[in-house]
Amino acid sequence: MTPWLDAAQQRSWRALVEGAGSLLARLDKHLRDSHGLTLAEYEILVHLSESHLHMSELAAQVSHSRARVTQTVDRLVRAGLVERSPCPQDRRGVHAALTGTGRVRLEAAARDHVLEVRRLAVDVLDPDELTAVGTAMAKIRTVAQD
Repeated sequence: MTPWLDAAQQRSWRALVEGAGSLLARLDKHLRDSHGLTLAEYEILVHLSESHLHMSELAAQVSHSRARVTQTVDRLVRAGLVERSPCPQDRRGVHAALTGTGRVRLEAAARDHVLEVRRLAVDVLDPDELTAVGTAMAKIRTVAQD
């Protein structure tokens, strides 16, 4: 027998799905309109700003499929924001790294993006709520990645 959600669980679930979807759509639109970057591109640039990564490591760190990561990195390479290089330890592997132009573009976008994240989420929640949301989403991410 299916354990259906009760009314309170259903309200919470719908709020989570609709809230997360709306938030991500607004952040994506803001980045596109302000900096010509998608949220997926921005996320990859952020990860590459922390270190150059093997493409498989990058795919494991972001919230996109391997195929989508490859396509997104292809766009970033064509835009001159990311460069690929052979992996010295694995002849078949490829590293991705931020270019100087990519770093400048990311730094410009990051300032506006953080303000928008604050406006839409961080400043809307009190510190305990923000902590609870972060904790809850970390648990969900762990289960969903298995």
